[in-house]
Amino acid sequence: MPVTYIYPYQQYQGVWTLSQVSDAVAQSKWPPPPAPHLYTWGYNNFGQLGLSNITNYSSPKQVGSLTNWSSVAGGYYASYAIKTDGTLWDWGWNNQGQLGLNNQTNYSSPKQVGSLTNWSSVAGGRYLSLSIKTDGTLWSWGANNVGQLGLNNTTYYSSPKQVGSLTNWSSVTVGISNALAIKTDGTLWAWGQNNFGQLGFGNTTYYSSPKQVGSLTNWSSVVSSASQSLAIKTNGTLWSWGQNNYGQLGLGNTTYYSSPKQVGSLTNWLKVTAGLYYAIAVKTDGTIWSWGYNVYGQLGTGNLTNYSSPKQIGALTSWSTISNGRFLSLAIKNDGTLWSWGQNNYGQLGLGNINNYSSPKQVGSLTSWITIAAGNYTAVAIAKT
Repeated sequence: MPVTYIYPYQQYQGVWTLSQVSDAVAQSKWPPPPAPHLYTWGYNNFGQLGLSNITNYSSPKQVGSLTNWSSVAGGYYASYAIKTDGTLWDWGWNNQGQLGLNNQTNYSSPKQVGSLTNWSSVAGGRYLSLSIKTDGTLWSWGANNVGQLGLNNTTYYSSPKQVGSLTNWSSVTVGISNALAIKTDGTLWAWGQNNFGQLGFGNTTYYSSPKQVGSLTNWSSVVSSASQSLAIKTNGTLWSWGQNNYGQLGLGNTTYYSSPKQVGSLTNWLKVTAGLYYAIAVKTDGTIWSWGYNVYGQLGTGNLTNYSSPKQIGALTSWSTISNGRFLSLAIKNDGTLWSWGQNNYGQLGLGNINNYSSPKQVGSLTSWITIAAGNYTAVAIAKT
């Protein structure tokens, strides 16, 4: 007599539900539920798409067949991902040891960084990478000519090295040659290159180890790209500092600032991400906003006009996740659809062509995108398929 059990998922009119069926029925009638697969597209000169070749692709391509991917990050010409088992993987350009594989060899398919299973998050910069473990420790590797690894020296490392001995790091972001991080106590820290005041210390001095930005303890998230930095506080206010030649700080001018300045007076900012000379943010009401450089339409405002203060992209209130790279912008809506706009010379928008777009265009027809990250001219994402 067949064994009756609770089969985890059954698809009924497009919805996955719990169902009590026999094992024979489950095996013969219903496929397994959607699982998280890894996808990449765009420029692939160093194998940064992870597809075991150096061919560019203008639409999403699945990386292998594994279904245990958890999070992703984009680098200059490299890509990073963490699995649900806590292992860290990366691939692409490795000229300065930025893949952390103890060599300078490029890889066109995912390679595991060491054998540890306690990696929590990862961020990639131009020639460097930083990651936080589940124990709250911070690690870095790659180029270090201006102290951007935070190790109090300028020595390059091709495998992860611990930054200090603290165990209370919460999040980290990487610019070109600088890094900023937030601790669990809400304090903000920065180090590395500071030629435009992107570290937020009120000066242009370089630092080779983490230094606290001010004394506040209410920082929630921080991002950095090129020579600009932006952060959100726990009260929902948005702040920016650094280079501002195209108005990328969102302050209504093109003045450079070497310490945090509040962007407007609103208190409903939820997420912010920084590209090359521009930024995109989502508010708690689900609206999406952008400002800065717009030569390829990367602001998504339907034109090529630069803006020095936030401008709303369309009128929708359903935006949830955002990421942007060099001049590439990506966003996921609450319904799981993926949208892109901006520069597309290598197919990095994932639309099956190489046309630039100045307003959001849907990538394919999937409604199961979970997370997305933009690199220099590439994108890496996870979707349930």
